[in-house]
This record gives sequence, structure tokens and C-alpha cells, in this order.
Amino acid sequence: MNRVCVIDVVGLSQSVLGEYTPFLNAFVKRNHLGDIKPAMPALTTASQTTYLTGTTPSEHGIVANGWYDHSASEIQFWKQSNKLVQAESIWTTAKKRNADFSCAQMFWWYNMYNDADYSVTPRPNYLADGRKMPDCYAYPASLRDELTEKFGKFPLFNFWGPNANIVSSRWIANSAMYVEEKHQPTLNLIYLPHLDYCLQKFGPDQEKIKNELLEIDSLVKELVEFFESRNIEVILLSEYGIAAVDQPVHINRALRKAGLLGIRMERGLELLDAAASDAFAVSDHQIAHVYCKSKAIETKVKNLLSSLDGVDKVLDKVEQKSYGMDHERSGDLLVLAKRNAWFTYYFWEDDAKAPDYARMVDIHKKPGYDPVEMFMTSKSRAIFKLLLKKIGFRAVLDITPLDANLVKGSHGIVDVERQYYPIWISKDKFEGSLEPTAIKEIILNKIFGTDQ
Repeated sequence: MNRVCVIDVVGLSQSVLGEYTPFLNAFVKRNHLGDIKPAMPALTTASQTTYLTGTTPSEHGIVANGWYDHSASEIQFWKQSNKLVQAESIWTTAKKRNADFSCAQMFWWYNMYNDADYSVTPRPNYLADGRKMPDCYAYPASLRDELTEKFGKFPLFNFWGPNANIVSSRWIANSAMYVEEKHQPTLNLIYLPHLDYCLQKFGPDQEKIKNELLEIDSLVKELVEFFESRNIEVILLSEYGIAAVDQPVHINRALRKAGLLGIRMERGLELLDAAASDAFAVSDHQIAHVYCKSKAIETKVKNLLSSLDGVDKVLDKVEQKSYGMDHERSGDLLVLAKRNAWFTYYFWEDDAKAPDYARMVDIHKKPGYDPVEMFMTSKSRAIFKLLLKKIGFRAVLDITPLDANLVKGSHGIVDVERQYYPIWISKDKFEGSLEPTAIKEIILNKIFGTDQ
């Protein structure tokens, strides 16, 4: 078997390669730069699952970063159990070919309770007094303790939120190199999220994100040189490119205006009551799953949303088949944004009645993805609230603004300019863009050769 390291540099596309990526440019010159057709939907968990299973969401079931769970009657985002993936992942297939194969899954998603030999993923501690403490989950369990002792606690608040920065990607890179030194897995899957933050905040403007580009370029250089010095072949890829947007679309507000959304009042604030709604949207970047109570309502909603400014396509279950998206978890309707637009989860019409979680970084309570969590209302307010917490007072860190116009970059749709396609850099030269479902077999062929 050949040993392989796959580094997922999130958000990397040809649109940001250039003056501020000197190592990546050099790596391209001694290898081959290709691209991958964006997986549908071009979102973190769905794209990664398509790569690792070689199937589409119609089969593997990961239709977005979150969806409506009909049994629980809840919208659920960022779940981590690998049991949610309904197709065979690369490490399982590889072990069938050779029982000596081993895999390290370093922060790729659905990274709990899988068949990978070594895995690490974000997993905060939620304390009884309401505090959230940075931490991670690892398998074997002792690996978490080893990494914490060597590198400190996983920097959760640098992984997402207004303070997201290179610190989290650095921790992941260090942990991946540690696992290689101690265990020498056949396949090392490494996730570096750094560019995701600046690209969503500022869009693909190289001048505005030059510091972040230089930071990730330097970190990738260190990783590549480390793994190549150990005779391990390195592949660089990404899940999607991030294009400029300037139009937030409040799809749930449109459904509310049509009298279809269920709203509940609690303590003077509004909450989305999904199960009581005739129709509601689960928004995720540039796609939204819309769930309807009946076929008659579905027809009404399709007509309504088809004319909503910023919407490109509204696909029913039959139409979703050609996109590989027809699955029991997908919405009765799948809504795709135009290139310059993206979907908010916002459902309130008066900011004074927005739920308390709207002004917080709270990825599990919000009924949709919220990129505005990367901004803050004011640093002084954040410092004051953190000081209150430090001296023992209960303080809500309500520092997230409610201005969706702050977001300048997004992803999720597949109808994008080629400069925003995810990239693939390796020794191999491919004609045309790679199919996302081909990635699994390409990696397996590198490990085992093409005769297996």
C-alpha cells in the first residue's frame, strides 16, 4: 500500500491563487492543478460525504449541513454521528481491500462513531451552569488527552465565530502531524477551515484577505513538507470556492408574509415553530430546503418562491433527481439562489422580537445557517460580557449583529463560474473537471494501485 495525505483547504479555488499564495503556486508548478465539478449541494458536510463515499446525497443522505428531522419534528444542524451517512465511506472500503489499512480522520465531518482508526472533531463541553467550554472528541479517547497535553485545548472559539482565525487550523495541522509521527496511518485526511471565514466575510477579494491567504499558504507549506519528507504523497483539494454575493434573501419572511409560517411567542420574543408551519425553509448558504404540509401547499409555495427576487430555481422531488438530491431528508422543494444571492434563516419582521439566540453564536439552536455569526456588534461589548463571565456572573454573549448585508461571500450552488470550482492538485493530470463522486476511487487507486 502507498501512504497518502489529503489536505482539504476549504474555500480554495483559482479565484484566490496568486500573489499571496507563493507556496501553493510552487506546489502547482511541480504537480498538476485541476478542478472538481461542485458537488450538489456545495456545502461542507455534503461535499465531504460525496468525496468520501463516491455517491450523491440521493444515496448517502447528507442533503445539507442540516435538515428537518420528521421523526423528532426538529430542525437539526451540525450533527456529528457517522451513522447519519447512509453509504460506505473510504476507510471501510479500504479495510475490505486490505485489513492492514488505517485511516486518520482529522476534522472532516461526521467524525464520531465511524470505522476510522484515529479521529478528532470539535466537541465542546456544555456545563450545568450554562457555560460552553472548548474541547474536542477523539478516538481512541486517549488521543484527546495526548493532544490536549501537547497543544492545549482545542481552540473552539477560533474555529467558528467572530474570533475565527488561523489558530484553529494550526491546532488541526499540529494534531495531524502528531498522529502521523505516532501512528503512521495509510490515509491521513486533514481539514483546514481558515479561508472559509475571510471569504464569507469579505468575498474573493485578494487584497482584503491577503493576510489570511499568506497564513494558510504558510501552514500548507509546513504540512506538505512534513508529509513529503516522510515519503507520503500529498493531495490538495477543496470542497467549494466562495463567490461574491450582495443579496441576502429572507425566504422564511416571504413564507410568513404568505401566512404559511408557524410563529410562537415566548417571553415577548418570536420562535419559528417548524412542525406547526404549513411551509418553512431550512436555509443553508445558497440553498434552502422547504418542507410543506401538503401537495396543495407545495404547489402554492413553488409558485410563490419562483417569483421571489434572488431565487434561481425551485425544484420538486422529481426535479431533484437530476441533481442527485432526492432523498427523504431533502425538502419537498429545493430552492437554489442566483449567483449573487444567499438565503438567511431570518423569520422575524421586527428585530426587537428576534429570538435571543439570533444575537449569539449558537449553531445548534438556529433553524438555519448564519454566517453573520462571524461578525460582532462591538469588541467593547464582547470584552465586557467576557469579563462578567470570568468573575462568575451569568452573562449572555449577545454580540452577533442582525445585518445580513455584512456577508460578502457564499457558496452552495453548482452553477458558478469555473474560477470558483473547488480545486484538485496532485501528481496526476486529468482532462476536464473531476466528478465529485470520482474522488473516493481516485484516492483508493493511489493507495492500492489501479489493479484492485
